[in-house]
Amino acid sequence: MSDNHSIVGLKIKSMRESKNISIEEMAERSGMSVDQITSIEDDQYLPSLGPLIKVARALGVRLGTFLDDSDELGPVVCRAEQSAEGISFSNGATETRQNMVYHSLARQKAGRAMEPFLIDVLPSEERSFKLSAHEGEEFIYVLSGELEIAYGKETYHLRQGDSIFYDSIVEHHVHGMAGKAARILAVVYIPF
Repeated sequence: MSDNHSIVGLKIKSMRESKNISIEEMAERSGMSVDQITSIEDDQYLPSLGPLIKVARALGVRLGTFLDDSDELGPVVCRAEQSAEGISFSNGATETRQNMVYHSLARQKAGRAMEPFLIDVLPSEERSFKLSAHEGEEFIYVLSGELEIAYGKETYHLRQGDSIFYDSIVEHHVHGMAGKAARILAVVYIPF
């Protein structure tokens, strides 16, 4: 794994400071705790996309701003070897466990409204998940393994070749079936 983790935290801290926003104000704007903001900025805890989207909104930037590698405006080709680097998220399973590794497929594309990822969902026996909601839509296609998606009051079980498209404003959580790994293609759309 690369040090993209700390790059995300550093970018968030740098943007917050450049906008003269205190950690307390950032917590209030995002609906998160001061401890959560501090741990994200200090690279102690990188949450799932939901909280990162709240942080982006609180800063008035796109989610992609945290992941961008450059300011290219034209089309971007992501070669197989480029998608090997990943950013690990805890995805809300526990404060410390990392159970998803996100491989961004568009880091070089500036100004994007969609975030395409290859995501490795690591095996976990954890069954208590904190659902999250945010504006936008998500599309998931299962490349391998088995996936479970809690969406509102429903639970969906997806296998290789299955897909799901849903509104992210409904509380949801994506995780592997108990003890099973999966690899998915996910596209997240976040209106700005």
